[in-house]
Amino acid sequence: MTTVSFHMEGERITGFRVRGHSGWAEAGSDVVCAAVTSAVRLTECAVNDVLGLGAAVKLREKDASLSLKLPGGLGDANERFCQNLLAALMVYLTQLQEEYPGYIFIEEAE
Repeated sequence: MTTVSFHMEGERITGFRVRGHSGWAEAGSDVVCAAVTSAVRLTECAVNDVLGLGAAVKLREKDASLSLKLPGGLGDANERFCQNLLAALMVYLTQLQEEYPGYIFIEEAE
């Protein structure tokens, strides 16, 4: 199962961590993993490449995990953009969880 933990400070999403393989199908044919990976990579590209914020992104193939942590001091416009982006990612992955129960789990962690 793929587990996605959204890290929170009150209402603010400070980042996330994705771990594990969904098990919906074999690696390379798994639409759940592909959907999660695509959404996470788009989020990472928007934060780092489009906004140029240099968020801490770690990809660890050893334990099949990916994490992103927003830097502090983003400024009002970048903070709003990042919060909307991360909220959209959370909504999308929650909908994916509803479509594929037992293959993806979404949680919020303080």
